[in-house]
Amino acid sequence: MTCACMGQRGKGQEKHTQNKTNDPPGPPRFPIIGNLHQLNFANLHGHLYQLSHKYGPLMSLRLGSLTAIVVSSAEIAKEALSTHDRQLAGRPTFYGQMKISYNGLTVTFAPYGEYWREIRKITVHHLLSAKQVLYFRPVRYDEVSRTINIISQLASQSKPVNLSEITIYLFNSIICRIAFGKRYDDEYTIDKFKTKSKFQDLLHEIQVVAGSFYMRDYFPYMGWVDKLVGRTKWADKICKDLDLFLQEIIDDHLVERKNYEHQEDIIDVLLQLQEDSSLPVHLTMDHIKCQLMVINITITL
Repeated sequence: MTCACMGQRGKGQEKHTQNKTNDPPGPPRFPIIGNLHQLNFANLHGHLYQLSHKYGPLMSLRLGSLTAIVVSSAEIAKEALSTHDRQLAGRPTFYGQMKISYNGLTVTFAPYGEYWREIRKITVHHLLSAKQVLYFRPVRYDEVSRTINIISQLASQSKPVNLSEITIYLFNSIICRIAFGKRYDDEYTIDKFKTKSKFQDLLHEIQVVAGSFYMRDYFPYMGWVDKLVGRTKWADKICKDLDLFLQEIIDDHLVERKNYEHQEDIIDVLLQLQEDSSLPVHLTMDHIKCQLMVINITITL
């Protein structure tokens, strides 16, 4: 088990030694970059696990201007995530995460506070409630039935069944139909998947944007490097493409609501909430698109 809490220190504090700031023990660090050069991002969880054997279940790492406290003990994790969860609920704002969340509008990336509590209530009560789960049961049954038929056809032809591939296809179909009212994932045939859809490509690119390294996150005074190497322009383009795609889907729903009846999906729920003046948070189109992005990015996980 490994979890990390990050925080920023002021300029005056950065000059203090590890002992003076009461940081937990950790590997030796270089000036300015700290421990960034030592981390194996290809297998980060395994690398942190190995370091915990040497420096203990509570370990500190210096990542540029940020200090990360790494917890590798179930007992300490309970203290951090349960007993003292409110005190440790804050987090630094990373550029990629802010880009994909429309500057922190989602419950996932919003800073802890009044807005976070209200948007969490909306998410839990209106999008993830037991009533909604029950309402979408026919969608799940239909997709499971389709998947069983695929497995049955493969078995009848004595062909191998890739359960991992088919399971991912099932989850993709269910999430897309619940969120958008239609499939936007690959179409599964007996022989193979067809070409990936534009939506799937965008989701994969958004994940890369969120997880990429940006100089401004760890060295705020060097944000110009991201612009110089084209990383900022690249992130802006991908986020704009996804925004246009989601807006097109929302516009289609607005037209469909006027023309004929169709099975309600998450977009319809969010559009109804947008018209509810009693909500403490007024949902804008950015709120709706952000919620859709968070729901559907799980498809690529």
